[in-house]
Amino acid sequence: MTRSLQLMLLMGKVVPVPAPAVLVDALQSVQVTSSSGSASGFQLAFAVSKRSPLTEVMLPTGLLDPKTRVVVVAVVAGVPHVLMDGVITRQEMNPGQAPGSSTLTVTGEDLSLLMDLRHVERCYPGLPHHLRVMLVCTGYAQYGIVPLAVPPVISSLPNPAVEVPVQSATDLAYLRALADEVGYVFFIEPGPAPGVSIAYWGPEIRAGLPQPALTVDSGAADNVESLSFSFDGLSHTQYTARFVEPVAKTQQTVPVPDVSLLHPPLALRPAPALREEPLTGQTDRPLAETLLCGLSRSAHSADAVTGQGKLDVLRYGHVLSARNLVGVRGAGLTYDGLYYVRSVTHDIARGAYKQSFTLTRDALVSNMPVVVP
Repeated sequence: MTRSLQLMLLMGKVVPVPAPAVLVDALQSVQVTSSSGSASGFQLAFAVSKRSPLTEVMLPTGLLDPKTRVVVVAVVAGVPHVLMDGVITRQEMNPGQAPGSSTLTVTGEDLSLLMDLRHVERCYPGLPHHLRVMLVCTGYAQYGIVPLAVPPVISSLPNPAVEVPVQSATDLAYLRALADEVGYVFFIEPGPAPGVSIAYWGPEIRAGLPQPALTVDSGAADNVESLSFSFDGLSHTQYTARFVEPVAKTQQTVPVPDVSLLHPPLALRPAPALREEPLTGQTDRPLAETLLCGLSRSAHSADAVTGQGKLDVLRYGHVLSARNLVGVRGAGLTYDGLYYVRSVTHDIARGAYKQSFTLTRDALVSNMPVVVP
């Protein structure tokens, strides 16, 4: 357990700097939501009055205008965690009926919003998926965004003499479409330092050192407030691909590769695929692209086990991060083990730091005898 909690707030148009002290003093609560494969969001609530510096100076001068950059950093037990690097999209003023009850709420999204503001027409002759991603992301280097793109598990190099990939969408829509084609995700992860972010395009990170374990039903060792699990037997679907063999001109049916190419198994008993469906919309596409599409759809349906829970960060002693692994102990052999943290919502108020989270994995029964750390 730790009782050390501090919050840092940085703001700016392009380069964030420490927010004015009067603004930090007026901050009442912070909520940040992070999720795999989608944009993150934040909400800041400030206490205001008719004569406060926020209403008389900061709002009129545009300090909290839309597209202003905001960085939120939580310092827990002396360790900084960048929770959000985003831009403001909305303001809401709620004048109270009693003195001291007026609030100003500022809402925003992570830096991926900047990639969704302008429609782009661009072609990429001869470039594979991951190089296209790198090229798109270099246009946002001024915001401290560093691209990290993982090559697809099945290679598909476009032939410029036959096909030239064309972008006719916003950069964000194009990056997400490329990720969907190969079973990957795209998101912007804030940190590791304030003002720097990683634009990640690749498979969900289901390997590496897990975060400190979540402990339930263990008496004084419990470090979560609640945690429950569900198993959806209809979630997993087996897809088959049909293609025309170019020499004999005969139609062949090929099973889509196992989803473990993208998602290493986190437990021993995989959920059976009770449904079997053919891939649609793949006519005249190369076999490699068809299999990548099938792998993508299989990945989206593979996680049949879900956990929902809440914790107090000051008791847990750490900040649980989305898009990484975490262990669970105390739930029994079937549901103990490693999970992928699908989403986390951070709720911070003065003296309190709570988190709500969603865990997922593709199988039952832990594949490890002991959960560590």
